[in-house]
Amino acid sequence: MSKLYVARNPRVAARCLDGEMMLMCGHDSTLFTLNKTATILWLSADGMTPLDEIVVRRICPEFEVDPEIALQDAEDLARALAGHEIMQVSEQPIPQPASPTGVAR
Repeated sequence: MSKLYVARNPRVAARCLDGEMMLMCGHDSTLFTLNKTATILWLSADGMTPLDEIVVRRICPEFEVDPEIALQDAEDLARALAGHEIMQVSEQPIPQPASPTGVAR
């Protein structure tokens, strides 16, 4: 099985409120609220860390969950968010574009 990489769409507005992320999709103004687990995934989605590492290092220690089940759930969530253009999913690392000032995000 190939490793998957996930990255946040830099064009999505995101704010954390009481431990949950609120996301606004720019192309259709859809608002999403992520629960605590999904928020961890969102915050960890840097495009360079494989999804399985995010699950093992960030999600499993926080919740009592089997790593295989957590990985499948995380992959399903990432693909669902990618379907709304909120997140990117790839079998290769996803480099993030430089900010307008030339400083990497």
